[in-house]
Amino acid sequence: MNYEDRDTFGIYKINKLQSLGPTTHHGPGPHLMGANTLIGNEVYNKDAENLGDIKEIMLDMRNGRVSYAVLSFGGVLGLGEKLFAVPWSALRLDTVRKCFVLHVSKDRLRTAPGFDKNKWPDMADREWEMGIHAYYGTKFE
Repeated sequence: MNYEDRDTFGIYKINKLQSLGPTTHHGPGPHLMGANTLIGNEVYNKDAENLGDIKEIMLDMRNGRVSYAVLSFGGVLGLGEKLFAVPWSALRLDTVRKCFVLHVSKDRLRTAPGFDKNKWPDMADREWEMGIHAYYGTKFE
């Protein structure tokens, strides 16, 4: 399911009024998106391999920014899945395929620092944050 399918408020509604000209978009998307509509979106790599889906979006309440997307990868029906905190800046929204793109191979993701859904890391720990950003090659601020 993608963000347009979960758009209960009509944020990404498209009007196709043929007699009045070109297709027009209403709402803020895709430059501003509702967090609830992004949870569940699939994530692919540049080779179009499915890497999983977004389970949660982590907001840094100290600076008002999105810090991480929690990505679920592996397992079947939630069993054996591993969670990964992916820096938000490592993800790109593909508005054509309506998914996120993360530039890592499946093998690299398998060896990424991850965690179990019942044992989350301290994401506010500066050392942990630096390690995650270093792994994905993103800038740590």
